[in-house]
Amino acid sequence: MIRTLRTLAPAKLNTFLAVGPPDRIGYHPLRTIFRTISLADEVVVTTGGSGKITVDGMDLPAENTLTKAMRFVREIASLPAHDIHVVKRIPAQAGLGGGSSDAAAYLRIANHLSGGQIPVHELSAIAQSIGADVSFFLVGGAAKGEGYGEILTPIDHEPMRHLVVVMPSGVTCSTPEMYKALDSTSREFAAFPGDPWTLYNDFERVAPCECLDGIERLQVFGASAAGLTGSGAAYFGVVRDADEAAPMAARAQEEGLGAAWAVTTLGPASATVVSEG
Repeated sequence: MIRTLRTLAPAKLNTFLAVGPPDRIGYHPLRTIFRTISLADEVVVTTGGSGKITVDGMDLPAENTLTKAMRFVREIASLPAHDIHVVKRIPAQAGLGGGSSDAAAYLRIANHLSGGQIPVHELSAIAQSIGADVSFFLVGGAAKGEGYGEILTPIDHEPMRHLVVVMPSGVTCSTPEMYKALDSTSREFAAFPGDPWTLYNDFERVAPCECLDGIERLQVFGASAAGLTGSGAAYFGVVRDADEAAPMAARAQEEGLGAAWAVTTLGPASATVVSEG
């Protein structure tokens, strides 16, 4: 019998992101606060296939987070042959974690297909092997991230927040290039703030002008705070409610800042729901 399983793969914001100097293996330790938001891809797995991956809305390189996830899952679980289809809504090179979230969504579906037989520590190990952000997307909600982002401490009982997210037109940020630029600057490794909604991002030191100008524009539009997410290029503003968010997103698009979305933060349940049919 052919089965079809689907789940949402939400984007994330880094409302706090401090980057330490590279360690002896060349990786950067992080202190960050992740939050999932309602902008999301959809990942659909259909059994009876041949391992094909198709994507609406974006061309993926031959080697990507989903091919890695499929390969690692095959090493530890016996699953029926299946295909993956992704409806992409999260832009690439945006700092929103779309590829990492897609991989985590697939891991959730794969575990569902296995009848929940993949041990938690195996899923966690696969997530870390794919990329640091993937571990967070297996948890969802809001969490402090340390190490390379994989050491997570959940932040519980947060009220939903409304935000506006903008992806500037014609601007992308290569993560390796952004880290290289950041390493040419002098900075301290900032500590976590007392207020988890204190916005801070080291990459704003080296972000493209379009991003920095857009952050200022969102504050002019009425955002109480605004900042870059990840290594960019997307940025976001914090607003009071949906009545502020939708008009602000529309204004950002009308003024040519880029694609814009009115979104909300999500709780941890956003990373657990797999539906069938």
